[in-house]
Amino acid sequence: IIIVAGLGGIGLDTSRELVKRDLKNLVILDRIDNPAAIAELKAINPKVTVSFYPYDVTTPLSETTKLLKTIFAQLKTVDVLINGAGILDDHQIERTIAVNFTGLVNTTTAILDFWDKRKGGPGGVICNIGSVTGFNAIYQVPVYSASKAAVVSFTQSIAKLAHITGVTAFTVNPGITKTTLVHKFNSWLDVEPRVAEKLDEHPTQTTLACAQNFVKAIELNKNGAIWKLDLGTLEAIEWT
Repeated sequence: IIIVAGLGGIGLDTSRELVKRDLKNLVILDRIDNPAAIAELKAINPKVTVSFYPYDVTTPLSETTKLLKTIFAQLKTVDVLINGAGILDDHQIERTIAVNFTGLVNTTTAILDFWDKRKGGPGGVICNIGSVTGFNAIYQVPVYSASKAAVVSFTQSIAKLAHITGVTAFTVNPGITKTTLVHKFNSWLDVEPRVAEKLDEHPTQTTLACAQNFVKAIELNKNGAIWKLDLGTLEAIEWT
């Protein structure tokens, strides 16, 4: 498994849950360099080889492809790609779209070079992290919400192309989760200066509860699924 943004918030708890499983390799790509977290993951299950590569999802597609060449040369096979990077700040319009959507499109596009059955590839599984805002917008952060709707739509298309590419895909869409993402953030054009405080008034789930259901969704591996991960539950969403 390759996980993008596997060292922060939901990503780190997901990495912890993944290494408890019967994995051979967990490859973490992240802007965060956290040797202590890597050491902790290795200690949880010494049977799993945990490796880390510094990576920024806003890097050009060519750089992403170059990094994946390095990883595939090392591992030979990769079964799952998890796209987990995300930011929440509607003041940073271009960066929000770049991190939440464009970067995810690029990593997906890059890995198709290695997986696409039309090129003799073995296929693979893509798990994209969306958000419940992707189908139920928080209107005070329309840029963030729209970027997550784009993730859901893009992933649905990838799933429907599976018969051509051999690559299946699904989204996991967390509800409000206790992460640094929601502690303090800006609304679009400051339409709601207290947006973070107001969001905090709603029921939230822990990153651990979210991560546990996240891994359940990966294990279920249902092509085209839109999973809602909210308040410690895992629910399939019907959305057209």
